[in-house]
Amino acid sequence: MKTLRHATIKKIIENHIIETQEELAEALCKESIKVTQATVSRDIKELMLIKVPVGEGRYRYAFPVESNSAFLQPRMERIFQDSVVGMDHSENIVVIKTLPGTAQAVAAAIDNSKWPDIIGTVAGDDNILVVVKPMDAVSKVMTKLLALSN
Repeated sequence: MKTLRHATIKKIIENHIIETQEELAEALCKESIKVTQATVSRDIKELMLIKVPVGEGRYRYAFPVESNSAFLQPRMERIFQDSVVGMDHSENIVVIKTLPGTAQAVAAAIDNSKWPDIIGTVAGDDNILVVVKPMDAVSKVMTKLLALSN
C-alpha cells in the first residue's frame, strides 16, 4: 500500500500544484487512497519533498531538482538534527536511534551519501543498523555521523 501511495504522490506532485498537506490528502482521496494527516506528513518526509516558490508568496511541494540534491551536506545535517536521538556501535555495526517514523529517511540519506566505508543500512521505524566495512573504519564513520547530528 505504501509503495502505491508513494507512486501516486509522485504523480500528483508532478502534475498538480500542491501547497499543503491537506491538499495532498484530498488529491490522494480522489485517487481512492484515504490517508490521515500523520501519514501524509510521514510520506512527505520519506519522499524528501521540498517546498519551492510558485510566486506571490506561495510555495508548493516538489522533488529536488536533481536526485542527489536531497542529500547535500546541509540537507543531511537537517535530517539528522531533526530525527536522530542517539547512536552506538558494536564491532562493525552502528545502531542509530531516531524519532518514530524517521528511520527510513535517515537511512536513505546515509545510503545515498555513498560513503565507501558503509556497505548499507537496514531501517525500521525508529532504529537503523549501519553495516561498516572494514571494522577499523567504525570510529571514522561514527565521527562523521555524530558531526551530522550536532
